[in-house]
Amino acid sequence: MKFRVERDTFADAVAWVARALPSRPVVPVLTGLRIEAGEHLLLSCFDYEMAASTSVSADIAEPGSVLVPGRLLADIIRSLPSQPVDFSSDAGGITLTCGSAEFSLVTLDLADYPDLPEPPPATGSVDGGELAAAAAQVLPAASRDDTLPMLTAVCLDIDGATMTLATTDRYRLAVRELGWSPAGPDTRALALVPARTLSDAARAMAPGVPVTVSLAVSPQRDRAGEPRPSDGLISFASGGRRLTGRLMGGEFIRYRSRFPSGFDCRAEIAAASFTEAIRRVSLVADRASPVRLTFGQGRVVIEAQTEGRARAVETVTASFHGPEPAIAFNPQYLLDGVVAAMRHGQGHDITGNAAAGGATGEDLAGAVDPGAADAGGTDAAVAPPTVLLEFTSPAKPALITSAGGAAVEQEDGAVSKQEKIPAFRYLVVPLRSPTRA
Repeated sequence: MKFRVERDTFADAVAWVARALPSRPVVPVLTGLRIEAGEHLLLSCFDYEMAASTSVSADIAEPGSVLVPGRLLADIIRSLPSQPVDFSSDAGGITLTCGSAEFSLVTLDLADYPDLPEPPPATGSVDGGELAAAAAQVLPAASRDDTLPMLTAVCLDIDGATMTLATTDRYRLAVRELGWSPAGPDTRALALVPARTLSDAARAMAPGVPVTVSLAVSPQRDRAGEPRPSDGLISFASGGRRLTGRLMGGEFIRYRSRFPSGFDCRAEIAAASFTEAIRRVSLVADRASPVRLTFGQGRVVIEAQTEGRARAVETVTASFHGPEPAIAFNPQYLLDGVVAAMRHGQGHDITGNAAAGGATGEDLAGAVDPGAADAGGTDAAVAPPTVLLEFTSPAKPALITSAGGAAVEQEDGAVSKQEKIPAFRYLVVPLRSPTRA
């Protein structure tokens, strides 16, 4: 095998594929990255859980295939100067030359390497920028605790022309709805996508470039008529890159029923100044310390402290209506919600963490009971964007949304009426607030 390729193009492709390599491979051969030179240069890897592949243009003199140490190759390519890279292989290994730099690597046994899995049939497509933005909004709320594996997944809920992404770590729940183009008008599917799979797939997505989503739709339904989670594989293909991963088993929570029907308190706050104030004030908060919000006439006072060490207070303009003027949150959970809502308010089209100590109120996932009963445009650009914080009491979950975000219509099955809901919703459990001196 012999070819020449542009360094920047090759480095970008190798780096993307190498991200899917296992950190703790079952067998050494799975650390390899396969290079196939034919009509195009195809780079791929597969560890039986996730497969990544991409093709790049190259001047191919001699076709062939080879398996090289993936992470080492990525490190080498990244260090090279911006000049064409000459790549050749023989029985002893491979030689890589770029300018005055030359590297020789011993190859791995290609015969022992698994074949890439065949992706399922296409289920539909969505704009890459929209799906990547939606993923960025919900991924922070996915759990990092493997005790309940299904909470480490993103629930991908497809109902006709609407795709919904939902994540929860039991202390917050993030839900984002967006429009997409299904393969069939009556497509109905549910899948639990590992958070890492969606995160890695989003790195290949770009605005204006369609992403084809492929998964096997489960024909099974539960007693409420909702689809059972699909099993097998899911694949995301965009711009010549494809990421295929295994879906998770189990049942996700009935996330729609977790949102209260209404709130007694409502605050509208300038998102940018609120975000910066939270970041600054939380510098003095330790792991168990909350950020306390106290609302007054035309303002919100943001306060945090570590007993006996430090205290910070900052005031931001806000409008507030309601009987309960104070509430407190885990600072990172609050920041994640405000940042995600702010992004949603800046013009996106709708077409993980361990549990925080001291949480009060109900667990957002309840008892993580899959059998719990389920309740049954274009973003307006806001300058500056504002976020809405709604709550009823300091001990019950609060809702964060974008004041300028899109709304979607949802039918209430009990009364058959259409209700407009925000396309992005972030529900978060408050923390106990220490008594101020």
